[in-house]
Amino acid sequence: MLRKIRIAFATVCFASITLLFLDFTGTVHEWLGWLAKVQFLPALLATNFIVVGVLLVLTLIFGRVYCSVICPLGVMQDLFGAAGRRSKKNRYGYSPALSWLRYGMLVLFVASMAAGAGLVIHKLALIIAPYSAFGRIVSNLLAPLWQLGNNFLAYVAARIDSYAFYSVDVWIKSWATFATAVVTLVVIGILAWRNGRTWCNTVCPVGTVLGFFARFSLFRPVIDTSKCNSCGLCARNCKAACIDPKAHEIDYSRCVACMDCIDKCRHGAISYKRREIKRSAKAAAEPLPQQKAVATSVRPIAATDTPQHAASVQPNAEKGISRRKFLSITAMLAATAAAKAQEKKVDGGLAVIVDKKIPERQTRIVPAGAGSIRHFAAHCTGCQLCVSVCPNGVLRPSSGIEAFMQPEMSYERGYCRPECTKCSEVCPAGAIVRIGAAEKSSMQIGRAVWIKENCIPLTDGVECGNCARHCPSGAITMIPSDPSDDGSPKVPMVNTERCIGCGACENLCPARPFSAIYVEGNENHRTV
Repeated sequence: MLRKIRIAFATVCFASITLLFLDFTGTVHEWLGWLAKVQFLPALLATNFIVVGVLLVLTLIFGRVYCSVICPLGVMQDLFGAAGRRSKKNRYGYSPALSWLRYGMLVLFVASMAAGAGLVIHKLALIIAPYSAFGRIVSNLLAPLWQLGNNFLAYVAARIDSYAFYSVDVWIKSWATFATAVVTLVVIGILAWRNGRTWCNTVCPVGTVLGFFARFSLFRPVIDTSKCNSCGLCARNCKAACIDPKAHEIDYSRCVACMDCIDKCRHGAISYKRREIKRSAKAAAEPLPQQKAVATSVRPIAATDTPQHAASVQPNAEKGISRRKFLSITAMLAATAAAKAQEKKVDGGLAVIVDKKIPERQTRIVPAGAGSIRHFAAHCTGCQLCVSVCPNGVLRPSSGIEAFMQPEMSYERGYCRPECTKCSEVCPAGAIVRIGAAEKSSMQIGRAVWIKENCIPLTDGVECGNCARHCPSGAITMIPSDPSDDGSPKVPMVNTERCIGCGACENLCPARPFSAIYVEGNENHRTV
């Protein structure tokens, strides 16, 4: 029963968190966004000590239920492990804890987080952070498939005059982050397929921290030696490899409270109960009353008493599911995205519209609410939740070494609308502080820069003014290119005191492949 309850809660949490990264409308976040904010590492970076305290107390009471229920990466490992179990039952076994590796990875993680976001070692911390690793896997590998399914439904709905769905662009936002997500999935998947919770108990820093507190948990699985016949069935089904059947001991720092051992034990020798408080040496020397009564009726177990199931290890009846299907789907997705990226739009079937290219910015642009690039880099774990929910295609993971996998803004596909505050609403790590639409409309995250050589009135001799017409803050004014000739072609003049860096001018500029006006980021945001 305990195992079924744990699986039910884990299924709900896993499906809900996955849906957060798949939902491109932002609707689901209004109901389930709190699940992202109760993840251990994001809550710690956001200095949400209430959540961190609750998770630690939960661990001190029930053990590492966070790892088996709340953490989506942990549940994903269980899915791979369950798939691998089909190839061979009772396939796990006890292995001593690699404490030097666990605590070494924890020290390395803390040091890389404290070293600074600009260093390469900091990227290692982002890669092994469990919640963020799961977010990158879903947003880069599963979300495009979800969007393709949505576009198919939109196509079908349009044929019956329904507008229940709308089509969205499907594209790879960063090939470097995509490759990182693939490698992470393959490594974690293989480890879980073969050895269960190896990643949790050797690499994951959150698992190591919670494992330390789980050693003192109030409730825990306990082996009753009077009922145990040392068949080892519990150890062969322990995904954490933490049960030593010979010594009848459980390593509670690695136990994730999955209850599989309780479900597999055929003699009821393992139960989840309150931890017994050790008695004093004098009291321990005296047997308890019930122990005296049992001592008179207990005899040694003979070799002939060993049940047959102790040696009944089933052979490999069938091979594991081939990874060919997964690789085929991934290759098809990459090919589709590449074809979509190279697709050229045609204006009325007459002229080819060249895609815009990303300008070389001296300073990258981070969302309003980040406060500064330094604050954003120090708190962002690169989970891609803000990228997934951005409705205008402005946010995408950075491919640069300095900000690898952390979101940055660019305006080739859209611009940051002043009334949109989706990214600040969903960020669980405090990298983007929640702000209102009024505050965002007056927050300068960058300033527009005019490039004379690309401006259409000067290159083609035609009137434009697109940037000035669509500037939401009124920071752009069209003036004669020749101050002495009022009839000369008009070009934009930017008032940097009013510009908020939303990118409307850059996005809507008709110049190709580079816009005649682009946004340069601000190191520190300011109110205009």
